[in-house]
Amino acid sequence: MILKDKIAVIYGAGGGIGGAVARAFAREGAKVFLTGRRRTTIEAVAKDIVSASGIAEAAEVDALDEAAIDKHLQFVIGKAGRVDISFNAIGIHDANALAGDFSEPITALGMSYFLTARLAARLMIPNKSGVIKRELSTDVEQILHVDFQSFEREAARCGDVAIC
Repeated sequence: MILKDKIAVIYGAGGGIGGAVARAFAREGAKVFLTGRRRTTIEAVAKDIVSASGIAEAAEVDALDEAAIDKHLQFVIGKAGRVDISFNAIGIHDANALAGDFSEPITALGMSYFLTARLAARLMIPNKSGVIKRELSTDVEQILHVDFQSFEREAARCGDVAIC
């Protein structure tokens, strides 16, 4: 279990990619804090993880709301003491949004990644440890073959906190 005792926050955990990553992290021993805009989908993923003997908590968090992200991270710190992994898997839920203002969903993805990464980094830097990752791929099969040792390699290559 390469992620044993690691604390992971996953944004967009109610989606296909975020849910798959959450399950994989939990299978590898991480305690996962799942976030997303729809509580029912996040709770379903958390239930799957717990039924497979994993540890998961679900929270409704808008990954475009800086105050909500910060409040949730403070909750995680209070509950677990640290954040080791921040994984952003939010996606575009409305394909029709691309037909209108093309830049809006792209701007939202970039802003979400910036906010989640910046706030997580502030918590990781004092501990001199952590990995921040985002996933923009739509290939769930590729993501399911996560090389967990790459997290360790990235942390070693990038210094104290790896942002990938």
